[in-house]
Amino acid sequence: MIRALQAVSALVVPALLLLIPWYAYLKRVPVYEEFVRGAARAFGVGVRIIPYLVAMLVAVAVLRASGALDYLSSAVAPLTRSLGLPPDLLPLALVRPLSGSGALALLAEATRVHGPDSYAGRLAAVMVGCTETTFYVLSVYFGAAGVKRLRYAVTLGIIADVAGLLAAVTVCRLTFGNN
Repeated sequence: MIRALQAVSALVVPALLLLIPWYAYLKRVPVYEEFVRGAARAFGVGVRIIPYLVAMLVAVAVLRASGALDYLSSAVAPLTRSLGLPPDLLPLALVRPLSGSGALALLAEATRVHGPDSYAGRLAAVMVGCTETTFYVLSVYFGAAGVKRLRYAVTLGIIADVAGLLAAVTVCRLTFGNN
């Protein structure tokens, strides 16, 4: 059964890459021209989101370079430790909503320091999978779409990130124990 699933999963993406243009061709859609037109529009979107992307990267760099993340980690260490979240991973929890690449750098650091099979290494990996780059998504995608009022998106994004973080800690504590 596992071999069959592996064979099917290896063929799904190539099959889609062949079937979608073929279907468009059958519908008499000029496939190449539409592809080029879409690529040109994507380039325009890329240019529009660059300022938002730069702002997010600068904010993350300032937080890390100033030591604010390390200071906050030290201040709340007793609370995070009691929840099963090693204080070393708090910067990851705080950076993940801001920057995916920053979070991946902190994940790499956690696995280098603690080891990939340690509780902290596993928890860091699960945390990255259970949370989202909320502020990045809001700034880049909402900025590209021209959305000015975020309404409840920020609040709900933060709630979802906290829920993901708590789920990651819970699952890792139940699966791997604490430490």
